[in-house]
Amino acid sequence: MTNLLTVENLKVHFPVKGGFCGYSDVVHAVDGVNLTLKKGETLGIVGESGCGKTTTGLGIMKLVEKTQGTLNFDGADLDSLSPAELRKTRQKMQMIFQDPFSSLNPRMTVNRAIGEPMKVHGMGNKTERADRVAWLLKKVGLSPEQGNLYPHEFSGGQRQRIGIARALALNPLMIIGDEPVSALDVSIQAQIINLLIDIQKEFNLSYVIISHDLAVVEHICDRIAVMYLGKVVEEGTCEEVYANPRHPYTKALLSAIPYPDPDRPRDRIILTGDVPSPIHPPKGCNFHPRCPNRQEGCDLVEPDLEMKSPGRKVACHYF
Repeated sequence: MTNLLTVENLKVHFPVKGGFCGYSDVVHAVDGVNLTLKKGETLGIVGESGCGKTTTGLGIMKLVEKTQGTLNFDGADLDSLSPAELRKTRQKMQMIFQDPFSSLNPRMTVNRAIGEPMKVHGMGNKTERADRVAWLLKKVGLSPEQGNLYPHEFSGGQRQRIGIARALALNPLMIIGDEPVSALDVSIQAQIINLLIDIQKEFNLSYVIISHDLAVVEHICDRIAVMYLGKVVEEGTCEEVYANPRHPYTKALLSAIPYPDPDRPRDRIILTGDVPSPIHPPKGCNFHPRCPNRQEGCDLVEPDLEMKSPGRKVACHYF
């Protein structure tokens, strides 16, 4: 199966204002990420808040300017495309945002919000666009009559359904979901997750799901990439990573998943210390100041994300 998306050494650094020169430091938000996504596959990106998950997604979408790296999507190097070619390619890559309210224009009706991308990209005439909007609303579990309403007249789950319909409007090949269910109630989360699974099969979509909820990622994703302080520290199939985590950070994350059975024995791993500053990341392994298994050399040499077994990558000297 061919790769739809290939990300090589992606870096996104943000300058920090200060000092007499105007900029004194940089935030290493994303610091050398390598990812691949196959057609029809779902890749999950997980990690604690501030690890660079969302910035990675925005960098792939070119919604923030990358500092370094290569983005190849559907066989094209995105940096080599002309503005007109990039505009056409953007039809194939869409995004579902975390907050379903702030991502919708409160002055636009639902019909207009979903139809606007089609109008911008010259897709069909007015009647054809209206028919497609009505069809998309049905696909996401809403009625065409609701298209005349405004975002504030919907619940959070309904607004997220509108966001999904808008992402589907241009027939994309890939959708990046940035915490697509984290702002919703648990009962509504299940409905949206099942909706995403259903439309993936129907539209033959590829997903990148960004989340801190490991239970959600396990349910919907085929592969998982674990990020810590701007870097991927472990990657593999969900089944393998959840059954046998190899990086100490992945083990700590999985040990924090709550279980409904209070009598189930747990081996909780409590990490000491705070997450280092992305302005001044540690030398060597980023995780070594908090790692319970650190050894000599971890603070000197940065481990590469290496293939430790078929389909399984780990960035650790002593995994």
